[in-house]
Amino acid sequence: MTGRSRLPFRKHHVSSQLNRIDDTLRTATAALAALDDSSPRLEAELLLTQATGWSRSHLLAWPERELDPATVDQFNALLERRLHGEPIAYIRGQHAFWTLDLTVSPATLIPRPETERLVELALERLDAIAPLYIADLGTGSGAIAAALASERPNWTLIATDRSAPALRIACANFHALGLDAIHPMQTDWLAAFAPASLDAILSNPPYIPDGDPYLARGDLRFEPVSALRSGADGLNAIRAILADACRCLRPGGLLAIEHGFDQAPSLRQLFDARGFHRIETHQDLARQERVTLGYRPSEPG
Repeated sequence: MTGRSRLPFRKHHVSSQLNRIDDTLRTATAALAALDDSSPRLEAELLLTQATGWSRSHLLAWPERELDPATVDQFNALLERRLHGEPIAYIRGQHAFWTLDLTVSPATLIPRPETERLVELALERLDAIAPLYIADLGTGSGAIAAALASERPNWTLIATDRSAPALRIACANFHALGLDAIHPMQTDWLAAFAPASLDAILSNPPYIPDGDPYLARGDLRFEPVSALRSGADGLNAIRAILADACRCLRPGGLLAIEHGFDQAPSLRQLFDARGFHRIETHQDLARQERVTLGYRPSEPG
């Protein structure tokens, strides 16, 4: 192959050999290292799999293979998007969560490892055999509902969101994963649920304070603000859920909510004020307090 490289590093004179897989990945990795919170080599490989349609194992097995100009142009366009800060999950249109590969878009949050703790707690705390009714509030891409349905096919999952575009993404994921028994519902938190109709309520709601500078950094700049921000202290959505949770839960029912690393004391107070018992906060893998849960009393009062 002759001519200049088509990779987007105009400050450097590069030879045509940069069109080899290994050199392409090496140069892209160096460029991606300038981004905060990136995994440069992994991201370079994922973008090249997107451009070529080949697997990562293929890239590693054939590092000397040359890329045709059209493929290099496509890779260049993907890489430029990432270098401008766009999340790689949105560029690729998919993201891994639990044991699943999910479609994502700018209409949904990107599922994060912290939220897997919420899934783990539900699997640990809820009866694996009983035919439970469980709501995933603010489902977004459907990550929580899909993970639970894949592990507990006897549970009935109701996945809710106010956003119609987000719910369409969730439904596409449920269908692609063969989880068509999940019930999608467009509603505002618990407004559509009957009294004592649920055995558990799970949610990763918006919980970032409106003025938090974190909203202007990294991937969050590209994610839907309505799924991130929730009032001056970040707790408006959580208050709305708690206000209605006891009405919708059956006696002994579980409520588990993901929240910010510094919000656990406030969550415990809010749970207690709403009459929940056996209130606990659990840490994520980074040892940050991440999920608070409690149970509706078995008897009123």
